[in-house]
Amino acid sequence: MSVIENSKLTVVGAGSVGSSTAYAALIRGSARHVALYDIATEKVEAEVLDLAHGTQFTGSSDIIGGSDISVAEGSHVVVITAGAKQKPGQTRIELAGTNANILKTMLPRLLEVAPDAIYVIVTNPCDVLTVLAQDATGLPPERIFASGTVLDTSRLRWKLAQRAGVASSSVHAYIVGEHGDTEFPLWSNATIGTVPILDWESPGHPRMTTDELDEIAIDVRDAAYKVIQGKGATNYAIGLSSARIVEAILGDEHSVMPVSTVLSNYHGIDGVALSVPSIVSASGATPIHETPFSSNEFELLARSAATLREAATTLR
Repeated sequence: MSVIENSKLTVVGAGSVGSSTAYAALIRGSARHVALYDIATEKVEAEVLDLAHGTQFTGSSDIIGGSDISVAEGSHVVVITAGAKQKPGQTRIELAGTNANILKTMLPRLLEVAPDAIYVIVTNPCDVLTVLAQDATGLPPERIFASGTVLDTSRLRWKLAQRAGVASSSVHAYIVGEHGDTEFPLWSNATIGTVPILDWESPGHPRMTTDELDEIAIDVRDAAYKVIQGKGATNYAIGLSSARIVEAILGDEHSVMPVSTVLSNYHGIDGVALSVPSIVSASGATPIHETPFSSNEFELLARSAATLREAATTLR
């Protein structure tokens, strides 16, 4: 595959996440053409108008949109954000039933107008919905996957960078598993620069302890709940991280990202969508089977898989 010329991104859902994703894509120049689709005509037309008014100040990307599914025609990437949003105190799994029905209704119509697109599911619970979506569409797993823990990983790297006194780009660590309550960091592989996480120290930044790392992991896991409690939704960071995934696809970057695909014989796990380090390119997302896990991390991954398998089974 190669870089996609004259690329088109469609964002499905004009709520806070979808609009933020479209905004981030315009600002970053993620795709040449951006479309925003939602069944709420007045809402989506207003969002498109507001975004279009600012295109003098962005790059060469343009924006269209509306409540007719034809706006998605010819898309190379479709990012799905439509669905009921997470309420304060509500887990992502509790959202599953409502959003699964929305997705099952929408996907066949999207496939009619964008049959060759890569589909990225952001709607929560994104892991469970990815399994159901792959079942419903029959698309190969590399072509329909979730944004997964790309945002959670960014949250982790931000907190570690603050603690270590370095730039976020110098932190090499991943959150894997469920995008939700059973997610966990791959501490066994985490480094700052080339230094293992527990060995890092610099003036004013003493070594971290395992207890401190555990606290950081909990803060990252619960970060969305804190944002939702304060402002009702998370939107800016997920919009940016979704735009970044789109860029890796359209640019055929072969970037390593912890997206969530339906796994096949991944360390013995089958038929469950979990976030693991994966190569993201114009072909979609391919899990890296060689990723090492400690024995404890294997147990955590299996626990995450069991949780999501149970949730998917109840909705099938």
